[in-house]
Order: sequence, then structure tokens, then C-alpha cells
Amino acid sequence: MKRKKIVAGNWKMNKNFSEALNLTSEILNLSEKTNCIKIIIPPFPFIHAINEILKSKIDFYTGAQNVHDQEQGAFTGEVSASALSSVGAKYILIGHSERRIFFNEDAQFLKNKINTALKNQLLPIYCFGESLLERESGNYLKVIEKQISEVLFHLQENEILNTVLAYEPVWAIGTGKTASPEQAQEVHQFVRSLIKNQYSIETAESISILYGGSCNAQNAKALFSMADIDGGLIGGASLKAEDFNTITNSFS
Repeated sequence: MKRKKIVAGNWKMNKNFSEALNLTSEILNLSEKTNCIKIIIPPFPFIHAINEILKSKIDFYTGAQNVHDQEQGAFTGEVSASALSSVGAKYILIGHSERRIFFNEDAQFLKNKINTALKNQLLPIYCFGESLLERESGNYLKVIEKQISEVLFHLQENEILNTVLAYEPVWAIGTGKTASPEQAQEVHQFVRSLIKNQYSIETAESISILYGGSCNAQNAKALFSMADIDGGLIGGASLKAEDFNTITNSFS
């Protein structure tokens, strides 16, 4: 199976409603036919309206930035997987470092989220990555192995094939620092080897692994040229239509 090329724009807590619609229109107006899937991940209130714009467009999908691990209940301020699916979300971010750090989401909670997302036909984009201290200590591959195995390796082979991975070194998110293409490739190759050992070489070669962490219009082409990097999870650069489309055109 040929791996999908993917560029996903995580808008985080940015844009009001009219700005979000304008940005979506700008992205579509600039978009060229490319060999990659393009995902827009806006704040919750905008998902339905943006999906209405995107749903007829080839290779464009809408995602959500978070989901609760329970199907329903008294969880004020949270959003269920079925609710997200009902308004058109196709992909769901799980495990982003900002959720881990600011909201104390641990491995068991993330594991439950993965299960709930898949049960509701949402495709998880599972984020993982090391802190600066873990990188400088030399233990970053052990940290990453733990983040992958604890949250994903209970899945059946057909389930993990419906999951996208995103390597986001915490020290590079929103800092302007970026892992070099070689540093990113080392981690992507390592993660693919973990999947191969747990499942099969066919599964490992079928799963898309994205790079996030200050990926932008200037460095995307070099990053995407690496053998095991299948695209990007884009933060700040996804808020600029021209930059986002430059990134989607960065595959060799």
C-alpha cells in the first residue's frame, strides 16, 4: 500500500468565524492539484461550516483538535466523538503536547481517546515527541518508544492502519526551532521500525508519519524529501493561505 502524503493545518485557538471562513476560501483559491491529502483543523465552533465548504473538494478534509474519551455524559465543556463526526470531522488530533502539558492528559486517557475515535469512524492523528531535556539527555528514542507503545500497541492491525502519526519534538513547537531533516528522519525511521516489529513490515510501510514542530514554507521541502516523512502537521504556517499551499506543494 502506498503511503498517503498528508498536510494538516492545526489552527489551535486562532481566528473568529468570519476570519476562519475567509482563510478557508483563500486556501481553496490558491490550492493546486497535488498528490497529498489536505486537512484543516479549526476551533470546534467552525467545524461544520468549514466542512460544508470542503466536503465537495477533492483531497480536502476537516479535523478536530480534541475529543473526550467517553461517549457521552456530564463532562461540561468537552466534546464527544459522535458529535464531532456528526458535524463532518474526519480526523482528530490526539496526544498533542499542549494537551499533555496544559491539561495533564496521560497515556491511559490518550489510549481511551484513540479507542473512542476509531469506534466512531474518526481517524486519529496521534502526536508524540520529546522535550528539550529528553533530547539533550540522549534518551529521546526511549521516550518516544514509550509514548508509541503505551497508547497504540493494544490496537489490532486493521485499527492502527487507520491511524496517522505525527512526530512533534516539544522543543520545536512554536519556538521557531526545527529538527533538521536528518534528526526528524532518524525518529520517523525508528517509529516505523517499532511498528514493523509489533505488526508487520507491510503495516509499517503503509502508515503515514508526519513531522510537526515549526514546519513551514521554507523548510517543508527539505523535510518532506526524507524517506520516512510523509507530510506535516502545521501550526502557525497554516494560518497563512499562501504558506499552507506552498507546504502542500513541497513533495518531490
